[in-house]
Amino acid sequence: MRKIFTHITCVLLLMCISTIYLQAQTTSLSGTVKDKQTKEPLVGVSIKVKGHSGGAATNASGAFTFTTTAKLPFTLVASYVGYGSVEQTITEKSANISLELETAIMLGGDVVVSASRTPERILESPVSIERLSASSIKELPAPSFYDALNNMKGVESSNQSLTFKSINARGFNTNGNTRFNQFIDGMDNQAPGLNFSVGNIVGLNELDVDNVELLPGASSALYGAGGINGTLLMTSKDPFKYQGASYQYKTGLNHINDNSSSPQPYNQLDVRVAKSWNNKFGVKASFSFLQAKDWQANNYSNFDRIANSPKAGNRQSDPNYDGVNVYGDEVNANLQFVSRSIQANPALAGAVGGFNSLIGANLNYAQIVGAVNAPNSPYAGLKPALPYLGVVYGLNKGLISNQSVSRTGYNEEDLVDYGAKSLKTSGGLYYNITKTIQLNAIANWGTGTSVYTGSDRYSLRNFSIGQYKLELKGDDFFLRGYTTQERSGDSYISSILGSYINEKTSRSKDSWFPTYAAAYGTAVSQGLNDQAAQTVARNAADANRVLPGSAGYETLKQNIKTTTISSTNINADPTKSVYGAKFDDKTNLYHYEGMYNFTNAFNNVVEFQVGASSRLYQLRSAGTIFDDLNRKIDINEYGAFAQLGKKFGDVFKVTVAGRYDKSSNFEGRFTPRITGVYTVAKNNNIRLSYQTGYRNPTTQNQYIDLSVGGGVQRLIGGLNESLSKYGLNVEATKGYTESSYRSFQAAQALGAPTTGILQKYTFDARGVRPESVQAYELGYKGLLGNKLLVDAYGYYNMYKDFITAVNVYQQVGATTDYTKFGVPVNAAGKVTSYGGALGLDYVMGKYNLSGNVSYNQIGDLPANYINDFNTPKVRYNLGFGNREIIKNVGFNLSYRWQDKFYWNSTFAAGNVPAFSTFDAQVNYKIPSVNSVIKLGGSNILNKYYITSYGNPASGAIYYLSYTFNP
Repeated sequence: MRKIFTHITCVLLLMCISTIYLQAQTTSLSGTVKDKQTKEPLVGVSIKVKGHSGGAATNASGAFTFTTTAKLPFTLVASYVGYGSVEQTITEKSANISLELETAIMLGGDVVVSASRTPERILESPVSIERLSASSIKELPAPSFYDALNNMKGVESSNQSLTFKSINARGFNTNGNTRFNQFIDGMDNQAPGLNFSVGNIVGLNELDVDNVELLPGASSALYGAGGINGTLLMTSKDPFKYQGASYQYKTGLNHINDNSSSPQPYNQLDVRVAKSWNNKFGVKASFSFLQAKDWQANNYSNFDRIANSPKAGNRQSDPNYDGVNVYGDEVNANLQFVSRSIQANPALAGAVGGFNSLIGANLNYAQIVGAVNAPNSPYAGLKPALPYLGVVYGLNKGLISNQSVSRTGYNEEDLVDYGAKSLKTSGGLYYNITKTIQLNAIANWGTGTSVYTGSDRYSLRNFSIGQYKLELKGDDFFLRGYTTQERSGDSYISSILGSYINEKTSRSKDSWFPTYAAAYGTAVSQGLNDQAAQTVARNAADANRVLPGSAGYETLKQNIKTTTISSTNINADPTKSVYGAKFDDKTNLYHYEGMYNFTNAFNNVVEFQVGASSRLYQLRSAGTIFDDLNRKIDINEYGAFAQLGKKFGDVFKVTVAGRYDKSSNFEGRFTPRITGVYTVAKNNNIRLSYQTGYRNPTTQNQYIDLSVGGGVQRLIGGLNESLSKYGLNVEATKGYTESSYRSFQAAQALGAPTTGILQKYTFDARGVRPESVQAYELGYKGLLGNKLLVDAYGYYNMYKDFITAVNVYQQVGATTDYTKFGVPVNAAGKVTSYGGALGLDYVMGKYNLSGNVSYNQIGDLPANYINDFNTPKVRYNLGFGNREIIKNVGFNLSYRWQDKFYWNSTFAAGNVPAFSTFDAQVNYKIPSVNSVIKLGGSNILNKYYITSYGNPASGAIYYLSYTFNP
């Protein structure tokens, strides 16, 4: 570890020395940009040196000024939305430049950084990449830029609530996507206790977005662990380039024609302010607040948690009903088994014998009751046991159904907070030490109320994340350190809340099921049919159950959801039991990294970059998520990468990269990358890449220790220390496989022999370990006649040690009880997937027509692997717009369709029907006050749809917005 740290320090020191040497070799540039026809100055034109980072934007007078370390001669590029880009060769220092832009729609002119960590034209990118610029974001019909990511080629999402969306690419979509990285200004945007980004709850204010770049597929060689399915990089605006005050207010409606709610207001306020002085010191701040009523998860379909699939029936027809979005009904028991347990109670041994003797005398139930209650009856001693006569009689006569029954649950809408809120603030201080070196300090903080789906549905109330960064950067290097501070606020588990309300009101499960069984036995013994008897039994067991909306319910709900999970203490005396569903997570992440680009130092003969990073996870959940009630858990990760690129004339470029990473709990991992770009004609390139990616088991995969599913299952980490804690890797106390446990249960309920049915599960001696992928891609991107941009690719992925999970059942001592454990493991063998996509952009005068289609398919699967590809085979997007169809009026339309598919997750599994959405906006520009009014809507046809099974259906959002100084 010390050696790695020493190497990192040396690399960073070399960067600083090189920077001091190069900073004097600068060229100063200044000039103006005007509209070629009107001769009026253009505001916000991007000015960059071709092939280099940095640059400037024109001010209100159309003027710009900046410095660069690029060596003369070089090419200056000016670009602006709605105008053709202009290039000019610069041969002298301190040049005063005058540029004029002409109205046009240009394709393929974007410059991207993320694909190779160095500026390059998107047409020449060595891998697939999607991009949104600040100008295109202003014209999106979606409510936010984050919502519009779905329109990118090959991109999909899982919508868990109004403000919580998980972005994904190339299959294996999940609710909380741990295979997809998300960065904001170089900072990993994951919640460190979850290991995935919580959508854009803590993200960029839309007014502060400079650009968004998305890399579908593996990218570990450049960006480290994670990102097996893709990497999203969001960059905010520089206060030196984008100054002044901006304001946006958006108001609208959702829940139109929603059976769960009346129409509800949707409001969002965004503010951004930036200022610089003498091109030396800059400051910016932004604020965003959204408030609306969330989409409600109301899938009340019956669910079989053994088969992890929907089943027929409802609460009235199925005594073992378990609604997908109903919580507390996960707790169940077999009616025959409970009845036999009652009958086997030693305290009832004499009574059972007496009842059986009367049954043997051919007395029916009513006659036995009469005999016991008769004056001077010789059976009077059996009177206290009469409530259990039905159980004994029913078992003797074969009347007790071999049926599992579940507790009565509560709907999600009665347990979670649907008052969606999102508050985001950010601030930055920027100081230009020299003309090419900048020091900046940035703070991003956000809080929100939302609902997230994992192995359960979690109500995130007042959840917050803070990110704080200090960075030194120049044209060719950066040094940064940042921390991410996660705070769970008032968040809690909905199913645990529902289950514990039951425990506190309608008897604990240890008495609820015997009450149910006794009432059922009495009812069937009296001649009621099964369905009627089940109704009588449930009413008896639920006699003390509180109903949503009542004072008693609200008091219990408030008490349990504000008591931490680790405070739960179940006492033999129910009145003394303490139940809690609240998290207490204060997990932190600390990250340090640096990179240097030696390309300029090597006179552009080759492109060469090196970088290193160090990361620390501090798990601090006080035992409410992790196994850290009585200890602190730290995880250290280190990594370093290098990349070498070489151009061979103007025809071919090859790049080779590699990265080595080490985690404190796992062996080191090397991830290579090789890419090639071949220019077949001007602006037409074929690309080929071999990339590798890997991800460590998440912090939860390693150390989770949490009860979920209404308390019927415990999730634990897959490290050997977690298995040892519960004796799951010790022969005498190993858990049993799920299939054998179910067979055992069935035999036990029937009173059949059970010897030899249970089969022990043996975990891999290595415990859970990192998964990896090898990704191959062939693609083409080119301009045809300057009117048509074509982007196509095909890919093939091979995953190894794919992280999945198993359920095992461990006997509790010498009792008849079993504990269900969910444990992450690696699938044996390889998992493969493949697919492709085609994107077209066509310019017709001032109109732009775009479309893309993608295909994704899972290939080979290991034996017993549960398919969780969770991706439609086909999806496509269509777009049509005009920035100015008539003077100052523009519009944009977007249509999306995806095929049906089967969704599989630890929370629920089922069919996701095919759906389509149609977004539209029309905008009116008011140049005199530098403002834009936009009228629009997402899913304007209001066809409710789901993106993943068990999550809420999303309908239309209609809005009107006013933006000043966009």
